Amino acid sequence: MTPKKSITYGSTLNPNNRAPYAKKVIAISSGKGGVGKSTVAANIAVGLAQQGYQVGLLDADIYGPSIPRLFGVENERISWDEQNKMVPSENFGVKVMSVGLTTPRNDTPLVWRSSVAISALIQFLEDVAWGELDYLIIDMPPGTGDVQLTMAQELTLNGVILVTTPQKVATDDVARAICMFQDIKVPILGIVENMSYFIAPDTRTRYDIFGSGGAQLLCDTYGLTLLGQIPLQREIIEACDEGKIAIALSEETIQKSYQKIVKKIVKQ
Repeated sequence: MTPKKSITYGSTLNPNNRAPYAKKVIAISSGKGGVGKSTVAANIAVGLAQQGYQVGLLDADIYGPSIPRLFGVENERISWDEQNKMVPSENFGVKVMSVGLTTPRNDTPLVWRSSVAISALIQFLEDVAWGELDYLIIDMPPGTGDVQLTMAQELTLNGVILVTTPQKVATDDVARAICMFQDIKVPILGIVENMSYFIAPDTRTRYDIFGSGGAQLLCDTYGLTLLGQIPLQREIIEACDEGKIAIALSEETIQKSYQKIVKKIVKQ
């Protein structure tokens, strides 16, 4: 896919509306990589679809697209409909679009300048046959860079959910992300603490491998809501590798940990 449009950018105070087909647009973001942001985004999207909503998931993590593998569609490639719109992949009741579906091979690197990457994302917003959506979920790249700023300029974001682990090095970066979204006036729906703890399968003993209380401290400091704590479990890791979304196919306690988060999002 080669981005082709000239772009007139909006601003964070007066954003464009490049997704008029979506009633709600929610971004899933993190301060740093490796905290399970895409896994949380995938489970939230499927959880919303399980409740009967029409859901689309845009993988905006241009340089590290993992959504196709999480949904088991990593070997699919995009096609075009009669209106010359890209047709999203679909699994678990969620429409999925990712730059990972446009490359010749799964391991093809995208050696793109930032401006080209941003142009591609805007094409994914405007030139994909999303249909009418209740929710468009955007899996952001980690950090506080061009993509976060552009999404806030090109969409009216109804909110952002931040993902962290309890570890201090992760919460430090999330604190920066919190301040960024507050500065650009994007509502923060809350924080998800991923890999929160580990329960040994043989003894049922709890281990706080990455420390404890990190997300709650962020919530207390910045006046935010702790949406939930997701344990570090082998079943979730295997589900990610096998394209089996945990909220749909894992055992009941794992499903419930994600379902509680989804219910809080809908309630807000």
